[in-house]
Amino acid sequence: MRQSIASLPSYLREEILLNPDQRIFPSFDLKRLLHTVFKPTAGCRVCVLVDFDEPQSLIKNFAFVGNEAFKVQNTAHQYFYQGLKDGVMEELGMSGGEMFAYKCSKGSNLDLEDEVYDVAGTELSLDRDIYPHYDIILCISTFSATAPLTAKCKEFNFRGATMHGMNDIILGSGLAVNYEEVSVDAEKMRVALDQPQEVEIDFELEDGEILTAWLGLGGQSAQKSHGLCQGSAPDIANLPAGEVYFVPQDARGKFPMKYEDGTLGVLDVKNRDVVRSTLIEGSQATIDAHNARLQDDPMTGTLGELGFGTQVLPVSYQDIQDEKVLGTCHLATGRDDHLGGDIVPDMFKVHENSTHDDILFAPHKTPNFNIKEVRMIWEDRTEIIIENFKPSAYVIAAMSVSNEELATAS
Repeated sequence: MRQSIASLPSYLREEILLNPDQRIFPSFDLKRLLHTVFKPTAGCRVCVLVDFDEPQSLIKNFAFVGNEAFKVQNTAHQYFYQGLKDGVMEELGMSGGEMFAYKCSKGSNLDLEDEVYDVAGTELSLDRDIYPHYDIILCISTFSATAPLTAKCKEFNFRGATMHGMNDIILGSGLAVNYEEVSVDAEKMRVALDQPQEVEIDFELEDGEILTAWLGLGGQSAQKSHGLCQGSAPDIANLPAGEVYFVPQDARGKFPMKYEDGTLGVLDVKNRDVVRSTLIEGSQATIDAHNARLQDDPMTGTLGELGFGTQVLPVSYQDIQDEKVLGTCHLATGRDDHLGGDIVPDMFKVHENSTHDDILFAPHKTPNFNIKEVRMIWEDRTEIIIENFKPSAYVIAAMSVSNEELATAS
């Protein structure tokens, strides 16, 4: 049976769905977060990983602490390292709590160099000294390390979480939520979007032109990033979590792109690959550089993910949280082996290109174009998923089912 409006969680009510900044979150609680995400924790040895361009000197005696240039690393030290040392580790029955630093990878989901340093500045090895000796690894970094750590956790049998780009907004919202609830909401969305044949996305440009991208999904099972890494099986949680995603089997059409310097372009897609970028406005040099990269290493343009957010969260100006917001969607190019795909680092011409780069479509991120409509197509029906950056009536109904009905559907 459907839940009544009165019984819905407040964050799923329309006034909050349309205005996530009005949602009230509990205070960040490291003990609650780790217990919920990782239980059981008793007997686990835990450590914190951070990254720097010069890890040996900056980790030594915590030389980075208080330096505004290292906000992510200072957040990791204050809320995770100190939190563990100030009682959380003991309360959860854990041991360890050390912090280590590795060399910044310079790209999303690039493999990590093996050298790592402790707070004495001593050089160690991730493969020899860290991965085999810790049960839970918390990686709080500049760039996402989800893909490399997902591969390593299966090799060395540990669990962990990646939390790149962490800031105060994320601490106070995306990491303050109850991940049991996040998991249930992600499952509701996963069931509603499961096993589609294809997806069509209509993008509306400022002049009214409509670009349509088509992605073939081949009836695959929807996957979810839901934040829970419980039990003992090796796994990595990407936090904040809360999305349903697919690995495209084919793609064609066009979609817009906003580059880091603000340049706007149109990307042409054929046979799952971005093959060309054309300037809308901004820097032609930016477009030319992208086209040269596509020509030199075509794998950099292969579409490796289509994702839909499932959470009600405020804008954090970090894609790791903002792509989890209900009503947004994202595409990604590059490696997708950590998502169950077939694009692995060895397929790229050079290591530096083997990234997994998300392209987020959200009002604050891409105000120059609108997601007018996302249509998901099954063999027997078509459902609208997103309309004008808002979850459709179909999605809201799916997120509103009772837990009893969800259990039956799952």
